[in-house]
Amino acid sequence: MPTILRWNGYRFYFFSNEGHEPPHVHIDKAGRSCKFWLNPVTLAINRGYADHEIGEIRAKVTECEASFLDAWNEHFGN
Repeated sequence: MPTILRWNGYRFYFFSNEGHEPPHVHIDKAGRSCKFWLNPVTLAINRGYADHEIGEIRAKVTECEASFLDAWNEHFGN
């Protein structure tokens, strides 16, 4: 479960057994969780975050999209 970023208390990561899915990132903080697809950045799942938090997270995922994709491809060998 590689962590690829920690920012403002959020943990951005992916699971090592999810290489069969399109590139994405999970984000957890204080018992809440969400998942964003990468390329294009799209919310897949939200479990507990308020709309304003999703907006902040989406902005960060968009900002880091290229490095997240690089980390995904490096890990899964794509």
